[in-house]
Amino acid sequence: MRALRILLIVAVTLGGLFVIADRLAVGFAEDEVADRLKTSEGLTTTPDVSINGFPFLTQVAGGELDDVKVGIKGYEATTGTSGQGIRIDDLNAQMRDVAFTGDYSSATAATATGSATITYPELLKAAKSAESGPVEVVPGVTASVVGLSDGGNGKIKVTVEATVNGEKLAQPVSVLGTVSVAGDTVKVSADTPPNFGVELADGTTRVVTDFEQKIDGLPGGIKLDAVEVAKSGVDIQVKGSNVGLAG
Repeated sequence: MRALRILLIVAVTLGGLFVIADRLAVGFAEDEVADRLKTSEGLTTTPDVSINGFPFLTQVAGGELDDVKVGIKGYEATTGTSGQGIRIDDLNAQMRDVAFTGDYSSATAATATGSATITYPELLKAAKSAESGPVEVVPGVTASVVGLSDGGNGKIKVTVEATVNGEKLAQPVSVLGTVSVAGDTVKVSADTPPNFGVELADGTTRVVTDFEQKIDGLPGGIKLDAVEVAKSGVDIQVKGSNVGLAG
């Protein structure tokens, strides 16, 4: 019995030491991946990296991690327009089946899914008139988008200021619109034209109310998948395959 007790004590002690070693190793690996992501993606802050699954060391021995989560508070994505970018807030991605090279210099996830937010002020920059000034709808009528907000029921509210025959309308006009994703582009399209108090041909105001924002260069090559209207902005879903985690 004494020998059995000693054996159990040794086993528990070794098990505890293994757990401690495993947690220390995963903590080191998370910090290393975070630092490499910061460098490779040109981030201003260090991302949050969480390597899930236990034990970590046996996953390393097998050359593949089951589940890695990455969180980036603010990411500057490219827009396809020279010198312009768009800020993506709270980008969170979950990587599955992450295989890494023998020297641990890079890793690739078989699949990735995630979410992020584009605030309304940031998306507003994409409107043609938001920064360049009013757009001529027809001779004598100019307008510009001055605000975006949650319109309720999954719709975005587009607020427009207009000048008709030299007179600025007393109040901005708002219409509800639809937000969608087409490839790497977020699109905003008004459901109905704004009423400026003058008769206009169908579709003429879309030069102001409808706009789109290309978003590419997301970390690891993940892509836009879906978008929906939220309180503070539009929430986007992203996904990808063979996604580079660090390099």
